[in-house]
Amino acid sequence: MLFLIIKVQAPKMLWLLLHLLSLSDLESEQWRLQSSRGRKCDLTPPTTKMAPPVEHEDSCEQEEAAEEPKTPKIRDTPEDIKLEAIANTIAFHPSQDILAAGDIDGDLYLFSYSCAEGANKELWSSGHHLKSCRKVLFSGDGQKLFSVSKDKAVHIMDVEAGKLLTRIPKAHKAPINALLLVDENIFATGDDEGMLKVWDVRSGTSFMDLKQHEDFISDITIDQDKRTLLTSSGDGTMGVFNIRRRRFELLSEFQNGDLNSVCIMKRGRKVVCGSGEGKIYIFNWNGFGATSDRFAVQAESVDCIVPITDSILCAASTDGVIRAVSVLPNRVLGSVGQHAGESIEEIARSRDTRFLASCAHDQLVKFWDISSLPDTRVSDYRRRKKRDRRLKALSNKAFDTGQDFFAGLLDSTEENRNKEDEEEEEEEDSDSGSD
Repeated sequence: MLFLIIKVQAPKMLWLLLHLLSLSDLESEQWRLQSSRGRKCDLTPPTTKMAPPVEHEDSCEQEEAAEEPKTPKIRDTPEDIKLEAIANTIAFHPSQDILAAGDIDGDLYLFSYSCAEGANKELWSSGHHLKSCRKVLFSGDGQKLFSVSKDKAVHIMDVEAGKLLTRIPKAHKAPINALLLVDENIFATGDDEGMLKVWDVRSGTSFMDLKQHEDFISDITIDQDKRTLLTSSGDGTMGVFNIRRRRFELLSEFQNGDLNSVCIMKRGRKVVCGSGEGKIYIFNWNGFGATSDRFAVQAESVDCIVPITDSILCAASTDGVIRAVSVLPNRVLGSVGQHAGESIEEIARSRDTRFLASCAHDQLVKFWDISSLPDTRVSDYRRRKKRDRRLKALSNKAFDTGQDFFAGLLDSTEENRNKEDEEEEEEEDSDSGSD
């Protein structure tokens, strides 16, 4: 019976055994395939997996390199500043790289300047003056900007904010032409009719009103003791005023042309005036009545002078040339720069005596490198004058229009040469005096 059962069930058991063996083979094959796939994944080169991040990092580095700004070119001097109108006046800030300018439309501008190319920037502008702005000056601490105008008003601006702090309307009966800051509280102004006023900022009123000149007051300066105030005038005289005693002292003798500028040099022992006839007049201190020396600088006029050292000054002229001039010994050292064919209105020296700025009728404010002038030594030995009158270039930007620009400075007639010989004799006599 058992044999029959086994015999009957044997085919079924055999079938079941074969079925189990086939399932085992199938699972083995699946396991083999999965293992082979795993080995293939493990054998995949790591660089293939990391390729996308590496490419991303490279693209990021390229973008960063493209975004990095190029290093600006450094120049010897700041770039020229182009204005919308002719500038009458400019002034350097006493402690920062900032320049102020006033134009014939009555607008004031404040610029930051730098030797980096494209770094000059306008900080603010103001149009409070109704007519031409004629003079701007920073206060000693650099926080205020004073300005005077043809509209007869005095304005005091906040330098940082560019806002008007104080306005003195109708400060003069005539248009104001000259301005001097004596100290933090006192300033002086001069107008087109020869009136001099000295003001107290705290009260906003003048405490000294004197009219001694018959024509416009062109410039004002004061000695280190803040006692003696000096004025130059279009009537050809220099005025002397005692600011402490609030009184007029004297007028110098009349000169042949207008006196357009005045400054004190030689450690306070000499007063120098520039004239409209192209000459420089020198007065002894406490000898203001008459000139002690005079010499021609071969310019159409001397409209503005700025002391660079105790013995060297820069003089601007209507012929567009800025000359470096030695005082005692009296020499024209050369050309610092020029506005080709344009009359120069004013020049100013930076606080570190590195730059000289100039404004002219070409509506440009230009910067000139004068860092070498303080080290210039002038010999007392007098060489015979050259007939061609060509000026020596004292900066890299001088003579940028070529020497032909100075062809008008050449003398072509024997009459002029004889006149120069006479002036040479006068200069030799003046140079023989002590400084």
